[in-house]
Amino acid sequence: MNVGGEEKKRSVAFIGTGLMGGPMARRLLGAGFSVTVWNRSVDKAEALVADGAVLAVSPAEAAKGADIVITMLSDGKAVGEVLFAAGVADALKKGAVVIDSSSIAPPIAREHSSRLEALGIHHVDAPVSGGVPGAIAGTLAIMAGGDEALISALADVFAPMGRLTYVGPSGAGQLCKLANQQIVAITIGAVAEAMMLVEAGGASREGFRNAIRGGFAESRILELHGERMVKRNFVPGGPSKFQLKDLNGVLAMAKDMSLTLPLTQQVTREFDDFVGDGGADIDHSGILLYLEKLNNREQG
Repeated sequence: MNVGGEEKKRSVAFIGTGLMGGPMARRLLGAGFSVTVWNRSVDKAEALVADGAVLAVSPAEAAKGADIVITMLSDGKAVGEVLFAAGVADALKKGAVVIDSSSIAPPIAREHSSRLEALGIHHVDAPVSGGVPGAIAGTLAIMAGGDEALISALADVFAPMGRLTYVGPSGAGQLCKLANQQIVAITIGAVAEAMMLVEAGGASREGFRNAIRGGFAESRILELHGERMVKRNFVPGGPSKFQLKDLNGVLAMAKDMSLTLPLTQQVTREFDDFVGDGGADIDHSGILLYLEKLNNREQG
């Protein structure tokens, strides 16, 4: 396959069309790519047929004949099972590209890359940030690790989904995503604690958020998750169980690098308690609920 060819849009198999994968696949369809889709819960893949997607009955069927496979799955185990146990790697032709946009541990990404390379298949780890709104709008931050020339040649594939940045060799994309999630979790925790503080002192949470927007504390977290906290809308865009998975990944990498990260350790304990107390499928902005319970200030 000539990955740099412009004469014809390459065929894409999109595996994992849930909260994030669904809108990402829809962006590719809107850009004119031929997209075959598979998802464990078939209804989430069927929803894309009206947009022009071809529905596959298995991951291997989706991958057969595809130039590019994009995976957006829950964790490294799920990605490995799809690639190697479910037959995706065997179904791909030599020179095809696997783009893994899932959030998984960097060592697992490097292992997948090595195994695929032995089969003559390219691999790029390209996790994303921006949540469901970014996936819908095509404004995701895409952190790509792997061969720089290959990633550059795939720019037209990434363009409908968001802003592509090459961050280093294989595994670097996943490492940057973990660092991103580290910042997200700590910032969500800080915003939630501030919400608790101002309300306990008699101020309005909504007024507080509006007052500090545009100042040094402005952030996408304050804008989007601060609004969730004010409106108490904790329907998951990013479930807390996945936030915890990523935080545990950060701490595992920190241990390997002999780093001590006290803020990350503390927020990981908080998410661990929250998930263990029934918050697994609540949006990560719902850490506010954990703090309210901790302070005996639960709201109806």
